[in-house]
Amino acid sequence: MAAAAKAKGYDYIAITDHSQHVTVAHGLDAARLSRQIDEIDRLNEKLNGFTVLKGAEVDILADGRLDLPDKILSRLDIVVAAVHYKFDLSRKLQTDRIIRAMDNRHVSIIAHPTGRLVDEREPYEVEIEAVVAAAADRGCCLELNADPDRLDLTDIHAHAAKSAGVKLAISTDAHATAGFSNMRFGVDQARRGWLEPADVINTRPLSRLRKLLRQ
Repeated sequence: MAAAAKAKGYDYIAITDHSQHVTVAHGLDAARLSRQIDEIDRLNEKLNGFTVLKGAEVDILADGRLDLPDKILSRLDIVVAAVHYKFDLSRKLQTDRIIRAMDNRHVSIIAHPTGRLVDEREPYEVEIEAVVAAAADRGCCLELNADPDRLDLTDIHAHAAKSAGVKLAISTDAHATAGFSNMRFGVDQARRGWLEPADVINTRPLSRLRKLLRQ
């Protein structure tokens, strides 16, 4: 993945494998994630002019807690929090769940904030305006997922985030090197939402991205 991203002209990539709750994806528990962190550190010592960021896509549990402890999350460069189950919660409970996840100081980004799958699954009930407002208040970013089966956020919600001063991350959601081609769909979606490079965190060079993530 690092070699393919470098070949595309990228300066960095974030590896954000699923956490343990997503069993279908063989999600990582704290011990396996710790080993992956060490492996990425060793890899970065060998790479020239390219950086692999250490991350995880961590499940938001039904009550808003994360399914990995803060001790391991503190070792990551980037923590992406996501809803992957309990899609049937009420609008209030689902909204409160996501906002509580943002209260964790390690969370950098909320992934695919409405959970939709195009022509397959409707968005779960969530007050996206409240999520955007909470993200603005906490300095949390939202993902614009470029996978053509998701395109989540929508252009309308992406524009609402921009208007509220919330930064977005355009993510390919690549599970293999071929997935990097998704980026063009995410860029198109961002343009439809009137986003500009300054609204997207991964348009920045690595040093500026790291400052944003620390904030």
